Amino acid sequence: MFRLQPPLPDDYTTASTEALVRRVTMARSRLGKRLVILGHHYQREEVIQFADRRGDSFSLARFAADQHDAEFVVFCGVHFMAESADILTGPHQQVILPDLNAGCSMADMAELDDVEQVWDELAEVTDIEAIVPITYVNSAAALKAFVGRNSGAVCTSSNARAVLSWALGLDEPGAGRARAAAPAPRAQSANAGGRGDKVLFFPDQHLGRNTGFGLGYGVSDMQVVDPRQRLGGLADADVKAATFLLWKGHCSVHQRFRTEHVEAFRSEHPGGIVIVHPECSHEVVEIADQVGSTDYIIGAVSAARPGSVIAVGTEIHLVDRLAREHPDRTVLSLDPLVCPCSTMFRIDLPHLAWVLEGLLAGEVRNRIVVDEATAADARVGLERMLAIT
Repeated sequence: MFRLQPPLPDDYTTASTEALVRRVTMARSRLGKRLVILGHHYQREEVIQFADRRGDSFSLARFAADQHDAEFVVFCGVHFMAESADILTGPHQQVILPDLNAGCSMADMAELDDVEQVWDELAEVTDIEAIVPITYVNSAAALKAFVGRNSGAVCTSSNARAVLSWALGLDEPGAGRARAAAPAPRAQSANAGGRGDKVLFFPDQHLGRNTGFGLGYGVSDMQVVDPRQRLGGLADADVKAATFLLWKGHCSVHQRFRTEHVEAFRSEHPGGIVIVHPECSHEVVEIADQVGSTDYIIGAVSAARPGSVIAVGTEIHLVDRLAREHPDRTVLSLDPLVCPCSTMFRIDLPHLAWVLEGLLAGEVRNRIVVDEATAADARVGLERMLAIT
Protein backbone atom coordinates (compact mmCIF):
# COMPACT_ATOMS: atom_id res chain seq x y z
CA MET A 1 0.00 0.00 0.00
CA PHE A 2 1.41 3.38 -1.02
CA ARG A 3 1.63 6.10 1.59
CA LEU A 4 3.53 9.34 1.53
CA GLN A 5 5.23 10.78 4.57
CA PRO A 6 6.49 14.31 3.88
CA PRO A 7 10.12 14.98 4.77
CA LEU A 8 10.60 16.50 8.20
CA PRO A 9 11.98 20.02 8.61
CA ASP A 10 15.73 20.18 9.22
CA ASP A 11 15.03 21.33 12.76
CA TYR A 12 14.00 17.75 13.55
CA THR A 13 16.37 15.74 11.39
CA THR A 14 19.51 17.59 12.55
CA ALA A 15 18.62 17.88 16.24
CA SER A 16 20.61 15.80 18.70
CA THR A 17 19.03 12.89 20.55
CA GLU A 18 19.36 14.81 23.81
CA ALA A 19 17.57 17.83 22.36
CA LEU A 20 14.77 15.71 20.94
CA VAL A 21 14.28 13.92 24.25
CA ARG A 22 13.91 17.29 25.97
CA ARG A 23 11.44 18.51 23.35
CA VAL A 24 9.30 15.36 23.49
CA THR A 25 9.34 15.44 27.30
CA MET A 26 8.26 19.07 27.33
CA ALA A 27 5.50 18.60 24.75
CA ARG A 28 4.20 15.53 26.55
CA SER A 29 4.10 17.42 29.83
CA ARG A 30 2.29 20.43 28.38
CA LEU A 31 -0.34 18.28 26.67
CA GLY A 32 -0.97 16.39 29.91
CA LYS A 33 -4.11 14.25 30.02
CA ARG A 34 -5.12 15.40 26.56
CA LEU A 35 -2.48 13.03 25.18
CA VAL A 36 -1.83 9.30 25.37
CA ILE A 37 1.18 7.72 23.68
CA LEU A 38 0.98 4.04 22.76
CA GLY A 39 4.07 1.94 22.04
CA HIS A 40 3.94 -1.42 20.31
CA HIS A 41 6.35 -4.04 21.65
CA TYR A 42 8.43 -3.87 18.46
CA GLN A 43 9.23 -0.17 18.66
CA ARG A 44 12.75 1.12 19.12
CA GLU A 45 13.82 2.01 22.65
CA GLU A 46 14.13 5.76 22.03
CA VAL A 47 10.37 5.83 21.32
CA ILE A 48 9.06 3.18 23.71
CA GLN A 49 10.48 5.12 26.67
CA PHE A 50 7.73 7.71 26.19
CA ALA A 51 4.84 5.26 25.90
CA ASP A 52 2.07 5.55 28.47
CA ARG A 53 1.29 1.96 27.61
CA ARG A 54 3.12 -0.70 25.66
CA GLY A 55 1.62 -3.88 24.33
CA ASP A 56 0.34 -5.65 21.24
CA SER A 57 -1.72 -3.83 18.65
CA PHE A 58 -5.22 -4.79 19.78
CA SER A 59 -4.63 -4.35 23.51
CA LEU A 60 -3.24 -0.87 22.84
CA ALA A 61 -6.26 0.08 20.74
CA ARG A 62 -8.60 -1.06 23.51
CA PHE A 63 -6.54 0.80 26.09
CA ALA A 64 -6.82 3.99 24.03
CA ALA A 65 -10.60 3.60 23.88
CA ASP A 66 -10.69 3.56 27.68
CA GLN A 67 -8.74 6.83 27.99
CA HIS A 68 -11.76 9.08 27.78
CA ASP A 69 -9.85 12.23 28.76
CA ALA A 70 -7.35 11.83 25.93
CA GLU A 71 -8.13 13.91 22.87
CA PHE A 72 -5.02 12.74 21.04
CA VAL A 73 -3.82 9.15 20.68
CA VAL A 74 -0.31 8.97 19.27
CA PHE A 75 0.22 5.38 18.15
CA CYS A 76 3.85 4.39 17.85
CA GLY A 77 3.28 1.33 15.74
CA VAL A 78 2.13 0.87 12.14
CA HIS A 79 -0.78 1.92 9.96
CA PHE A 80 -3.19 -0.96 10.64
CA MET A 81 -2.72 -0.49 14.40
CA ALA A 82 -3.64 3.19 14.19
CA GLU A 83 -6.69 2.23 12.13
CA SER A 84 -7.80 -0.21 14.83
CA ALA A 85 -7.42 2.53 17.42
CA ASP A 86 -9.50 4.92 15.34
CA ILE A 87 -12.22 2.26 14.97
CA LEU A 88 -12.42 1.68 18.73
CA THR A 89 -11.91 5.19 20.12
CA GLY A 90 -14.60 7.83 20.58
CA PRO A 91 -15.54 10.63 18.18
CA HIS A 92 -13.77 13.19 20.39
CA GLN A 93 -10.45 11.36 20.01
CA GLN A 94 -7.99 11.76 17.16
CA VAL A 95 -5.47 9.03 16.33
CA ILE A 96 -2.06 10.02 15.01
CA LEU A 97 0.65 7.90 13.38
CA PRO A 98 3.99 9.74 13.64
CA ASP A 99 5.30 8.35 10.34
CA LEU A 100 2.82 7.49 7.58
CA ASN A 101 5.34 5.11 6.03
CA ALA A 102 5.22 2.89 9.12
CA GLY A 103 3.34 -0.07 7.75
CA CYS A 104 3.28 -3.86 7.82
CA SER A 105 4.40 -5.79 4.76
CA MET A 106 2.22 -8.74 5.81
CA ALA A 107 -0.89 -6.56 6.08
CA ASP A 108 -0.14 -5.13 2.64
CA MET A 109 -0.08 -8.65 1.15
CA ALA A 110 -3.88 -8.81 1.35
CA GLU A 111 -5.74 -5.98 -0.39
CA LEU A 112 -9.51 -5.69 -0.29
CA ASP A 113 -9.88 -5.90 -4.09
CA ASP A 114 -7.89 -9.15 -4.15
CA VAL A 115 -9.84 -10.68 -1.27
CA GLU A 116 -13.18 -9.79 -2.89
CA GLN A 117 -12.02 -11.24 -6.21
CA VAL A 118 -10.96 -14.52 -4.59
CA TRP A 119 -14.22 -14.59 -2.63
CA ASP A 120 -16.25 -14.22 -5.82
CA GLU A 121 -14.23 -16.94 -7.55
CA LEU A 122 -14.70 -19.31 -4.61
CA ALA A 123 -18.44 -18.69 -4.82
CA GLU A 124 -18.40 -20.04 -8.37
CA VAL A 125 -17.12 -23.48 -7.32
CA THR A 126 -18.36 -24.06 -3.77
CA ASP A 127 -21.02 -22.95 -1.31
CA ILE A 128 -19.74 -19.54 -0.19
CA GLU A 129 -22.15 -19.58 2.78
CA ALA A 130 -20.10 -22.48 4.20
CA ILE A 131 -16.84 -20.47 4.13
CA VAL A 132 -16.09 -18.29 7.15
CA PRO A 133 -13.61 -15.47 6.45
CA ILE A 134 -11.14 -14.80 9.27
CA THR A 135 -8.66 -11.95 9.21
CA TYR A 136 -5.66 -11.64 11.47
CA VAL A 137 -5.68 -8.35 13.36
CA ASN A 138 -2.53 -7.49 11.37
CA SER A 139 -4.66 -6.33 8.45
CA ALA A 140 -6.21 -3.18 7.07
CA ALA A 141 -9.51 -1.84 8.37
CA ALA A 142 -11.09 -2.67 5.01
CA LEU A 143 -10.42 -6.38 5.59
CA LYS A 144 -11.77 -6.25 9.13
CA ALA A 145 -14.87 -4.70 7.59
CA PHE A 146 -15.01 -7.47 4.96
CA VAL A 147 -15.17 -10.21 7.60
CA GLY A 148 -17.70 -8.20 9.55
CA ARG A 149 -19.98 -8.02 6.50
CA ASN A 150 -19.54 -11.68 5.63
CA SER A 151 -20.26 -13.36 8.98
CA GLY A 152 -16.59 -13.75 9.82
CA ALA A 153 -14.36 -12.49 12.58
CA VAL A 154 -11.01 -10.94 13.41
CA CYS A 155 -8.42 -12.88 15.41
CA THR A 156 -5.15 -12.22 17.20
CA SER A 157 -2.25 -14.62 17.58
CA SER A 158 -3.45 -15.20 21.16
CA ASN A 159 -7.00 -16.19 20.28
CA ALA A 160 -6.67 -17.63 16.77
CA ARG A 161 -7.37 -21.13 18.12
CA ALA A 162 -10.62 -20.04 19.72
CA VAL A 163 -11.76 -18.06 16.69
CA LEU A 164 -11.00 -20.85 14.23
CA SER A 165 -12.71 -23.34 16.53
CA TRP A 166 -15.78 -21.11 16.53
CA ALA A 167 -15.66 -20.80 12.74
CA LEU A 168 -15.56 -24.57 12.26
CA GLY A 169 -17.90 -25.52 15.09
CA LEU A 170 -15.26 -27.28 17.17
CA ASP A 171 -15.51 -27.73 20.91
CA GLU A 172 -12.38 -25.79 21.89
CA PRO A 173 -12.82 -23.82 25.12
CA GLY A 174 -9.15 -22.85 25.44
CA ALA A 175 -7.20 -20.45 23.24
CA GLY A 176 -3.95 -18.52 23.05
CA ARG A 177 -1.82 -21.05 24.91
CA ALA A 178 1.44 -22.66 23.91
CA ARG A 179 1.18 -25.81 21.81
CA ALA A 180 -0.31 -28.63 23.86
CA ALA A 181 1.50 -31.94 24.33
CA ALA A 182 -0.88 -33.53 21.81
CA PRO A 183 -3.19 -31.84 19.29
CA ALA A 184 -6.89 -31.71 19.96
CA PRO A 185 -8.86 -34.41 18.12
CA ARG A 186 -10.57 -33.36 14.94
CA ALA A 187 -14.32 -33.11 15.15
CA GLN A 188 -16.36 -35.76 13.34
CA SER A 189 -18.03 -33.04 11.32
CA ALA A 190 -16.88 -29.45 11.04
CA ASN A 191 -20.53 -28.48 10.70
CA ALA A 192 -21.68 -30.21 13.88
CA GLY A 193 -23.04 -27.34 15.90
CA GLY A 194 -20.69 -25.03 14.07
CA ARG A 195 -20.67 -22.29 11.51
CA GLY A 196 -18.90 -23.47 8.38
CA ASP A 197 -17.09 -26.19 6.49
CA LYS A 198 -14.10 -24.02 5.62
CA VAL A 199 -12.25 -20.88 6.58
CA LEU A 200 -10.58 -18.35 4.33
CA PHE A 201 -7.75 -17.09 6.54
CA PHE A 202 -5.73 -13.98 5.70
CA PRO A 203 -3.26 -12.39 5.49
CA ASP A 204 -0.74 -14.71 7.25
CA GLN A 205 -0.70 -18.29 6.04
CA HIS A 206 1.63 -19.43 8.84
CA LEU A 207 -0.61 -18.43 11.75
CA GLY A 208 -3.53 -20.13 10.02
CA ARG A 209 -1.54 -23.27 9.27
CA ASN A 210 -0.01 -23.56 12.75
CA THR A 211 -3.39 -23.06 14.40
CA GLY A 212 -4.96 -25.66 12.10
CA PHE A 213 -2.30 -28.21 12.98
CA GLY A 214 -2.84 -27.43 16.65
CA LEU A 215 -6.51 -28.27 16.19
CA GLY A 216 -5.64 -31.68 14.78
CA TYR A 217 -5.92 -30.98 11.05
CA GLY A 218 -3.25 -32.05 8.58
CA VAL A 219 -1.57 -31.01 5.36
CA SER A 220 -4.33 -32.52 3.25
CA ASP A 221 -6.85 -30.17 4.89
CA MET A 222 -4.94 -27.04 3.84
CA GLN A 223 -4.48 -25.17 0.60
CA VAL A 224 -2.58 -21.94 -0.07
CA VAL A 225 -4.49 -19.28 -1.98
CA ASP A 226 -2.33 -17.21 -4.33
CA PRO A 227 -4.25 -14.00 -5.12
CA ARG A 228 -2.21 -13.49 -8.28
CA GLN A 229 -3.81 -16.56 -9.87
CA ARG A 230 -7.40 -17.33 -10.70
CA LEU A 231 -9.13 -19.22 -7.87
CA GLY A 232 -5.91 -18.80 -5.93
CA GLY A 233 -4.13 -21.20 -8.27
CA LEU A 234 -6.31 -24.07 -7.06
CA ALA A 235 -8.39 -26.62 -8.91
CA ASP A 236 -12.09 -26.80 -8.09
CA ALA A 237 -11.52 -30.13 -6.32
CA ASP A 238 -8.77 -28.59 -4.15
CA VAL A 239 -11.16 -25.89 -2.93
CA LYS A 240 -13.92 -28.38 -2.18
CA ALA A 241 -11.62 -30.75 -0.27
CA ALA A 242 -9.87 -28.11 1.83
CA THR A 243 -10.89 -26.92 5.28
CA PHE A 244 -8.25 -24.18 5.53
CA LEU A 245 -7.82 -21.82 2.59
CA LEU A 246 -4.69 -19.94 3.60
CA TRP A 247 -3.81 -16.63 1.99
CA LYS A 248 -0.30 -16.50 0.54
CA GLY A 249 1.03 -13.91 2.98
CA HIS A 250 3.72 -13.91 5.63
CA CYS A 251 5.69 -11.80 8.09
CA SER A 252 9.05 -10.95 6.56
CA VAL A 253 10.74 -11.12 9.98
CA HIS A 254 9.20 -14.33 11.35
CA GLN A 255 9.66 -16.17 8.05
CA ARG A 256 13.43 -15.71 8.39
CA PHE A 257 13.67 -18.15 11.30
CA ARG A 258 14.60 -21.65 10.12
CA THR A 259 15.07 -25.11 11.57
CA GLU A 260 18.83 -24.71 11.14
CA HIS A 261 18.72 -21.84 13.63
CA VAL A 262 17.03 -24.08 16.19
CA GLU A 263 19.58 -26.85 15.60
CA ALA A 264 22.53 -24.45 15.87
CA PHE A 265 21.20 -22.96 19.12
CA ARG A 266 20.64 -26.36 20.71
CA SER A 267 24.09 -27.51 19.64
CA GLU A 268 25.67 -24.49 21.32
CA HIS A 269 23.32 -24.37 24.31
CA PRO A 270 22.19 -27.87 25.35
CA GLY A 271 19.20 -27.49 27.63
CA GLY A 272 18.38 -24.05 26.21
CA ILE A 273 14.77 -23.02 25.55
CA VAL A 274 13.43 -22.11 22.12
CA ILE A 275 10.34 -19.86 22.08
CA VAL A 276 8.84 -18.73 18.79
CA HIS A 277 5.89 -16.77 17.48
CA PRO A 278 3.17 -18.64 15.52
CA GLU A 279 3.89 -16.44 12.50
CA CYS A 280 6.99 -18.61 12.00
CA SER A 281 6.90 -21.50 9.54
CA HIS A 282 5.33 -24.74 10.70
CA GLU A 283 8.68 -26.53 10.49
CA VAL A 284 10.12 -24.15 13.09
CA VAL A 285 7.00 -24.17 15.26
CA GLU A 286 7.00 -27.97 15.26
CA ILE A 287 10.45 -28.25 16.88
CA ALA A 288 10.29 -25.23 19.21
CA ASP A 289 9.87 -25.76 22.94
CA GLN A 290 7.17 -23.13 23.28
CA VAL A 291 4.99 -21.25 20.80
CA GLY A 292 2.84 -18.23 21.49
CA SER A 293 1.91 -14.62 20.87
CA THR A 294 4.09 -11.67 21.75
CA ASP A 295 2.48 -11.43 25.19
CA TYR A 296 2.99 -15.17 25.65
CA ILE A 297 6.69 -14.81 24.78
CA ILE A 298 7.11 -11.99 27.27
CA GLY A 299 5.45 -14.07 29.99
CA ALA A 300 7.47 -17.17 29.14
CA VAL A 301 10.77 -15.34 29.38
CA SER A 302 9.69 -13.77 32.67
CA ALA A 303 8.71 -17.20 34.03
CA ALA A 304 11.97 -18.89 33.00
CA ARG A 305 14.40 -19.78 35.75
CA PRO A 306 17.35 -17.47 36.42
CA GLY A 307 20.32 -18.78 34.49
CA SER A 308 18.17 -20.01 31.60
CA VAL A 309 19.41 -19.56 28.05
CA ILE A 310 16.50 -18.66 25.79
CA ALA A 311 16.37 -18.23 22.02
CA VAL A 312 13.41 -16.16 20.90
CA GLY A 313 12.02 -16.20 17.38
CA THR A 314 10.45 -12.77 16.99
CA GLU A 315 11.30 -9.13 16.24
CA ILE A 316 14.75 -8.07 17.45
CA HIS A 317 13.72 -4.95 19.41
CA LEU A 318 11.53 -7.04 21.68
CA VAL A 319 14.24 -9.68 22.06
CA ASP A 320 16.81 -7.05 23.03
CA ARG A 321 14.38 -5.46 25.51
CA LEU A 322 13.69 -8.84 27.14
CA ALA A 323 17.43 -9.39 27.46
CA ARG A 324 17.86 -6.03 29.21
CA GLU A 325 14.90 -6.59 31.51
CA HIS A 326 16.09 -10.07 32.56
CA PRO A 327 19.84 -9.78 33.15
CA ASP A 328 19.84 -13.02 35.15
CA ARG A 329 18.82 -14.91 32.00
CA THR A 330 20.54 -15.10 28.61
CA VAL A 331 17.99 -14.04 26.01
CA LEU A 332 19.11 -14.33 22.39
CA SER A 333 17.57 -13.94 18.96
CA LEU A 334 17.01 -17.33 17.37
CA ASP A 335 18.62 -15.90 14.23
CA PRO A 336 21.78 -14.01 15.25
CA LEU A 337 21.68 -12.05 11.97
CA VAL A 338 18.00 -11.14 12.02
CA CYS A 339 17.22 -7.62 10.83
CA PRO A 340 14.64 -5.32 12.42
CA CYS A 341 11.34 -4.96 10.61
CA SER A 342 12.01 -2.05 8.24
CA THR A 343 8.49 -0.65 8.58
CA MET A 344 7.93 -1.31 12.31
CA PHE A 345 11.28 0.40 12.83
CA ARG A 346 10.36 3.65 11.09
CA ILE A 347 8.97 5.71 13.95
CA ASP A 348 11.78 7.60 15.65
CA LEU A 349 12.31 10.56 17.95
CA PRO A 350 12.22 13.21 15.19
CA HIS A 351 8.80 12.05 13.98
CA LEU A 352 7.46 11.76 17.53
CA ALA A 353 8.67 15.28 18.34
CA TRP A 354 7.19 16.60 15.08
CA VAL A 355 3.66 15.36 15.76
CA LEU A 356 3.70 16.37 19.44
CA GLU A 357 4.94 19.88 18.73
CA GLY A 358 2.33 20.12 16.00
CA LEU A 359 -0.34 19.46 18.63
CA LEU A 360 1.07 22.24 20.80
CA ALA A 361 0.79 24.54 17.79
CA GLY A 362 -2.83 23.48 17.22
CA GLU A 363 -2.04 21.30 14.19
CA VAL A 364 -2.98 17.61 14.08
CA ARG A 365 -0.40 15.97 11.83
CA ASN A 366 -0.77 12.49 10.32
CA ARG A 367 -4.24 11.84 11.62
CA ILE A 368 -5.54 8.36 10.74
CA VAL A 369 -9.25 8.26 9.96
CA VAL A 370 -11.32 5.20 9.02
CA ASP A 371 -14.56 6.15 7.30
CA GLU A 372 -17.63 5.39 9.38
CA ALA A 373 -19.10 2.76 7.04
CA THR A 374 -15.86 0.76 7.09
CA ALA A 375 -15.45 1.30 10.83
CA ALA A 376 -18.99 0.07 11.54
CA ASP A 377 -18.44 -3.19 9.64
CA ALA A 378 -14.98 -3.64 11.17
CA ARG A 379 -16.44 -3.29 14.67
CA VAL A 380 -18.76 -6.19 13.89
CA GLY A 381 -15.77 -8.41 13.12
CA LEU A 382 -13.95 -7.23 16.23
CA GLU A 383 -16.99 -7.65 18.45
CA ARG A 384 -17.48 -11.21 17.20
CA MET A 385 -13.91 -11.93 18.20
CA LEU A 386 -14.52 -10.52 21.68
CA ALA A 387 -17.74 -12.51 22.05
CA ILE A 388 -15.92 -15.71 21.08
CA THR A 389 -12.98 -15.19 23.42
